[in-house]
Parts: sequence; C-alpha cells; structure tokens
Amino acid sequence: MCRLFGMSGGPEPVRATFWLLQAPDSLSDQSRREPDGTGLGAFDAAGRPDVSKQPLAAFEDRAFAHAAREISSRTFVAHVRYASTGALELRNTHPFELDDRLFAHNGVVEDLPALERELGTDRARVRGDTDSERFFALITREIERLGAVGDGIAAAARWVAGNLRLLSLNFVLVDATDLWALRYPDVHDLYVLERADDQGTLQHAAGGRIGVSSEALADRPAVVVATERMDGDPAWSPLGSGELLHVDSELSATRHRILDGPPAHPLRLADLDPRAATSQGA
Repeated sequence: MCRLFGMSGGPEPVRATFWLLQAPDSLSDQSRREPDGTGLGAFDAAGRPDVSKQPLAAFEDRAFAHAAREISSRTFVAHVRYASTGALELRNTHPFELDDRLFAHNGVVEDLPALERELGTDRARVRGDTDSERFFALITREIERLGAVGDGIAAAARWVAGNLRLLSLNFVLVDATDLWALRYPDVHDLYVLERADDQGTLQHAAGGRIGVSSEALADRPAVVVATERMDGDPAWSPLGSGELLHVDSELSATRHRILDGPPAHPLRLADLDPRAATSQGA
C-alpha cells in the first residue's frame, strides 16, 4: 500500500532533518516493501514548489536522501509508491504539482475515460497515466471554479464518489502555507497528530511503518498526517470517513465532513486486477 506523509510547521519553516532515513523502519526502509517510487515535496523561501522524486525506491535514491535531510519548509508532503496504475516512470511518481500546489494520493479510482470526459480541456494538464494525477486535475479545476481550496476539494471528491468506481480517495495536498488531507471511505487509515510546543523530540516507532525524528520540532508545534501512527503518542487520532482536515498558515487545524455515506460504486480488493490489489493490500 502506498504511504502518505504530510506536515505543517505553521508560520515558520522547519528543516526536513526530521526524516530519519536510518531508522529501523524509516521511509527508506519502507521503500524496500513499496519499491515503485518515492517523492518529497516542499516549498522554498519564496513559496515556490520544490519536489524531489524518482520512480525508484528511496533507499536507492541519493538525491531523495539529500533532500530529506536538507530541505526546510512550512509544509511538506511525501509519498512512497506501490503502483496500482501507470508505468514506473517519473511522470507517474507522486507528489504531483499544479498551480503551486502539491498532491499525493493513496487509493484506486477506476472509470478513467469518464473522469477524462469530465475534465474536458483540463485533461491537457495531465502528463502521466495515473488515476491520482487525474483526480488532482479535477480538484485543481474545481478550486479555480469555486475560488477556495476546500470547496474545490469537496466538489471534486463528491463528483468522483457519485460517478466513478473507487476504492479510496485518501490524499494529502499542500501549498506554501496550508495543508489539506482527506480520508474516504474507511478502506485505508489516515492519522493526525497535533503536537504542542513542549512535547519533546518526535521519535520513530520501531514497530511502525513510518519512522521520523526531529530535534527541531522538540520545542515547536506541528501538525503531522500519516498513513500510520508514527510513535506511541496517545494524541494520534484517525480521520473519519469523508472527513477533510485543513491546517492553516497559523497551524490552526479544523475538520469537517464533506462526504456522507459510501461511494455510489465502491470497489473491493477482490474487484481489482492483481497488480492494483497487491498495491492496496496492507
């Protein structure tokens, strides 16, 4: 199953040294199990997107390791890919970039011809083969149409849930100051940790699937989103099905439900082709 990670450090940038690549179960080690691509997205001091990604495992990618140690940003998104659709190419590797926003997705959406028809001329913005990038293009179009990121996400997610076969729409989307994350439906987990400024160093959990550590965050508040709980902090909480998290530029985190009930055309693992089913397994 693809792994998602997102973080907001609030009004000040945080150095990306919180990625502990040598941890017993670090992002690098995860890529030995999910080997189809790794990406890290952040923003530079001018608010421009800065993406390091390759269609190979993180443990094989020195550029990714360097970026994971050195980049500082107010927001981050990272993804370890286990491909369900699309060839193992750079253009299909997460995170994707559109309109100075970065996006990473874990799940499967089918009926891509119908999604492309809905995109219309915005289909030209899609460079790769994945369902994820097409879903992101739909979100981006709806943001432009409605004028607000949350409204665009809600409109796009509702259209997909009502019209296409889908397993999961879980994603993290960031711009230079804000973070959004959606879990829908309840097929895969997505957890949130709101850290106060006096909780001490964030340590990896040796038995977990994502390992991170940050001295820099020891005295800094932060909001972290991940596919799994990263440590033993009891404050980790799951997003509910259909719940959209928004973390603003001042680190205020709010949640509201944008989707009620199951998808109109839900998929099960048994419905997927063998490649996609393997990618979405635990």
